[in-house]
This record gives sequence, C-alpha cells and structure tokens, in this order.
Amino acid sequence: MKQTLKNKMLGKILVENNIITQEDLQEALLAQKSTNLRLGQVLVKKGLATEENILSALSERYGLPYQNGLQFEDREKLFEKIPAHFLKKNRIVPYKTAKNTIFVAMSDVLNIQPLDDLKMLFPNHNLEPVLAMDEEIMRVIQHHFDTTGAETTNEVIEDLEGAEFEILTGPVAETEDILDMANEAPIIRLVNTVFKQAVGDRASDIHIEPYEKELIIRFRIDGILYQMFTPPKKFQGAIISRVKIMANLNIAENRLPQDGRIQIKIGGKDIDIRVSIFPTHYGERVVLRLLNKTDMSFDLNALGFSDKALAEYNKLITKTHGIILVTGPTGSGKTTTLYSVLTRLNTKDVNILTVEDPIEYQISGIGQMQVKPKIDLTFANGLRSILRQDPDIIMIGEIRDLETAEIAVQAALTGHRVFSTLHTNDAASGITRLIDMGVEPFLIASSVNALLAQRLVRTICPHCREPFKPSQKTLSELGLKLKDLKGGKLYRGRGCEKCLNTGYMGRLGIYELLPITNDIRKMVLAHADSNQIKDFAVGKGMTTLLQDGLNKAAAGLTTVEEVIRVS
Repeated sequence: MKQTLKNKMLGKILVENNIITQEDLQEALLAQKSTNLRLGQVLVKKGLATEENILSALSERYGLPYQNGLQFEDREKLFEKIPAHFLKKNRIVPYKTAKNTIFVAMSDVLNIQPLDDLKMLFPNHNLEPVLAMDEEIMRVIQHHFDTTGAETTNEVIEDLEGAEFEILTGPVAETEDILDMANEAPIIRLVNTVFKQAVGDRASDIHIEPYEKELIIRFRIDGILYQMFTPPKKFQGAIISRVKIMANLNIAENRLPQDGRIQIKIGGKDIDIRVSIFPTHYGERVVLRLLNKTDMSFDLNALGFSDKALAEYNKLITKTHGIILVTGPTGSGKTTTLYSVLTRLNTKDVNILTVEDPIEYQISGIGQMQVKPKIDLTFANGLRSILRQDPDIIMIGEIRDLETAEIAVQAALTGHRVFSTLHTNDAASGITRLIDMGVEPFLIASSVNALLAQRLVRTICPHCREPFKPSQKTLSELGLKLKDLKGGKLYRGRGCEKCLNTGYMGRLGIYELLPITNDIRKMVLAHADSNQIKDFAVGKGMTTLLQDGLNKAAAGLTTVEEVIRVS
C-alpha cells in the first residue's frame, strides 16, 4: 500500500479542525513521553478526542477514505478461509468486493504487514484500504467471521455420540477467545458453543438441569426461561465437570453447593459468568449468570423513566443526606438502577463506597466491598467499616436485617447519602418492611427521602412490531381511552427470527416513585399502613407501576399482557 504523507501532522490537523486546543495537544504530547502509545491513542484515553475524530484526521493526513459504517458484502465467497484470529489480532477486515478490488477496513493506519499477508491470499485482486473504527471492525469480524458460526449446539451434541472425549483440560485463559477454539475436544467445544449461543441470543442465565432420564439446558432471555437443548444424559457428568474446571471448583465434590466465577471472551467481548452448583436427587444443577462487561453501560436516561419521574428522581439523588430505597423482587433491575445512580454521582470530589453480595460489575472510581459471611464480613460489619472510610455516598446491596437497617439510618442522619434495596411489592410497602424489621417510625420519617418500586417489562421487537386496534371492552378493563393510544392503536410483536419468534426484544423498566413528603412523614409517625400511604400518594399525583406500564404500552413500547404479567 502506497501512502501519500502530507505535510500536516496529526496534532496540527486536530487543532485546525477545532477538535482539540493547542493546550490539549501539548498536554497529550507530554503524557505520550511516558507511554508507548501513539498520540491519537493518548488523546482518546484522556477524553480529549474520540476515535472517530482521530480516524477522520488520519484520513486527511494519509489520503485514505474513512468509512463510518461497514456493510459486509462477499458475493464471491472470497473471505471464507481467512482465520478470524488473524483479523481480530490485527484489527483488520475485508468487507466488500467490486470486480477485482477488495476493500479492507483497518483501524491502525501504520500496521501495513497484515495487508501484505492478505495480498498473498488474493494475488489476483487489488486491495483498497479504508479507515474504520475499531468497534465497527470487530462487529463485522464477530458477525461474519465467527469460527464456530456454522456449527450449532445441536450439531456439536450430535458429534458427541460415539466420540471419545477428554474433560480434564485446563481452564480457559482470560485472554483466550472461545470463538477461536473450534478444534478443542468435543465436550469443551459443546460448552463453548452453549456459551456462544447464549450470548448471541442475549441470555442472562444458562440453566443446566438434570432429571431422571434427561438433561435439559435452558436460557433465560428477557426474563423468561426457554428450553434450548437436551444433550444425552450420559454426558451430564462431563458437561458439569467442564464447567467446574473453568470455574476452578472441586470436581470431586458433588454433595455440597459450590459457587465460582468464569471469565471468558466471546467474539472480543469480555463475559463474566457467575457459577452456582446445587446438588439434586438426579445430579448437580448448574445456573450460570452471564454478565457482559463490554456492552454494559449504566445510564439513568436509558432505563425507561418517564420525563417527569426522571426529573424528580435526579433531584432526590442529589440531596446531601438521607436514604433512597429501590424495591422490587429478584431480577427486577434494582442493582442496575443503583449502579446507574452511582455512575451519575461519581465525580472526583466525592468518595463513594459500596458493600455488595455479590459485586456484579466493577465501576472505576468507586470502592466496592464483597460480603463474605464465612469470615463474618456481613452487610452490617462491612457497613461499620465503611463509615470509618470518610464516605460521602454509600450503597448497600440489600437491607436484610435490623442491624443493617439501623446503621444505614444512622449514616443518613449523620450527613451521608445512602442507597439500598428492599424486597417489597410496591414503594409504600418499603416503609412497612422497615417497621417490621424493627426500625422506629420516627427514624424512618427522619432519614428516608424516597422509595422507588420497579419491574422490568419486555419491549416489542422492532423488526416484527405491528399495530392493532383493541376492542372497547379491553380498553375499559384497562382504564384506557382511545385518545390515550399512539395513533389510536396498540402494538404487538408478530414474532421473527431476530427475536426467536417471541415478539419481544430487550427490556425496560416501569417505575413507581414515592418521595417522602412532610404529609407522608406525618402518616408514618401515625403508623398508617402501606395502602393508606399509597392511596394518599396516588391522590397527590403518584404514578403507580401499573399505570406507568400502561402508559408505555399505549406509547407502543411494550404490550398490555406484559405489563399485567409483571405488575
């Protein structure tokens, strides 16, 4: 590849295009001296420019086109034999052909060697390099150069029949991408393929369930369990042993529950897997919780709050002291909401500490403590230690007992912001739950600022979404009017390949926000029950979980059936 080196340097181009200032450039050049990074990498790392800014400037400097989005077209099937690991390692991907020209996207303009290697593979073609974002290149590689993509889990299971296999293989290294492990032993390949399919299907959990005559593997997708595979019963021990090896658990112990963790890469994405093994009559049952660290972001604006609720919640979380509780059953998104709050409040001038069980995601700039009951590191004991660490903001994974609740209250009364969760059905019931634990009503009235109840509803698949006109009877039963509906219609998913024929893809929250006003404080002191508090709050304009859900159904985001299911 011949490059035309223009006179202007990268930094000068960025300054002239008003991407950075001269001071920013000098700061980055100074920082670059102590690293092995290039100037563009330093600017991106320091947040002074985006990758897109850098690539656009490099495009101007080297005279190469910059491609914002890559559309994969391989009509001649030229690219089938290119090793995916070669493409991922070099961050390069051929994505289109036109006559005798192959267009190759690359994110590192100075990495010429991979282009020479591709030229040897395609001697009768001209290579036309273009610049593209690293994330876009990895997306194409993962989608079109998946080394195990042609092999489904069911095909791997069929290959197991009659095959000899070895399970006592070392755990997957943290840096190893399981999509590159197509030639491993059959059992290893099966487990890897199950993980790969689970991530591709957006599963949050994998259940491996032994029964008398069969072994069932189910995925939890958007909160609902679906049966996916039934491997032969005779491979049950080998599959579970492989999971144990990957999680560094005792493969000889099958009488006691065990918990562990697996860290793997799938298609360039970092996946953290929590492993729970539970002995049953027909063998060990395994539940794997998949946490996609690469794609996860914690943004309050993206959780599904209405504009009114979000504005009110933003005011409440910035109060300098007091408790804010998030309530709901297991799996209703409480932890995600709290992480999103902490991410928003995480600035250089505050000290944020948490005590959790377990720590699901590590957040940069926040001190997170893992509860360890075996060594008597409980929520209460951890919270006592946190208070000696000069915190401004404290997050408690869950208030489970009176001791933890009392320490949380004292922390709130002494000038700390405290966030935590409770398992209750609605917002007002959180007050009753604290009283049932033994917290005095006057302490609740003095320390609690708000309670937020939430659920997760599945959103309608955008690929097969279709409108329909509900009957007047249905509207009356729901308390809706035709004018409330977007275009006078409700929406549902027809079911398609992209949503696994469920009609749903993804989830969002429905919320019930109860600020503790002076009137509600008086009701708490007067020992009013949760129904009285809720009725009063609704009379003052509080939106209930059901109403918020119906509003989202009327707006075409979810279905009425889904709202009724969760609320």
